[in-house]
Amino acid sequence: MGQQQLVLIVLGVIVISIAIVVGITMFFDNASSSSRDGVVNDLVNFAARAHVYYRRPTLMGGGEGSFTGIVITHLSTRVTGTSIVNANGTYTITAVTATDMTINGKGMDAGYNGSTPVEANILVRDDALADSVVVVN
Repeated sequence: MGQQQLVLIVLGVIVISIAIVVGITMFFDNASSSSRDGVVNDLVNFAARAHVYYRRPTLMGGGEGSFTGIVITHLSTRVTGTSIVNANGTYTITAVTATDMTINGKGMDAGYNGSTPVEANILVRDDALADSVVVVN
């Protein structure tokens, strides 16, 4: 083979290697983003159910203007111990007061740093039209 052909083969191998690395990186970024979106979507859904509990009268199994007394079974029927487990992740109630509560969600896939799972928290408030979501990883 001529020297020109060897240079073209080496260049081809380098270009293909770079394309493979970029493809793998894009795949893992997409998986992480998808997992994060799923966890945040579930947290917003559970926050809506917490608002229903907050507004429902005590006689009907609600809090009648308070989050005090809410348990994980008020948010979902897929409860395992003290957590909700679904295809997107595991969710627990981490703090409850009369006027607000916090729900934590840990996803199944790795987050931004690549080693620890996706994690997000939502603060559910009594008078908020939009609860605040904080993505931890």
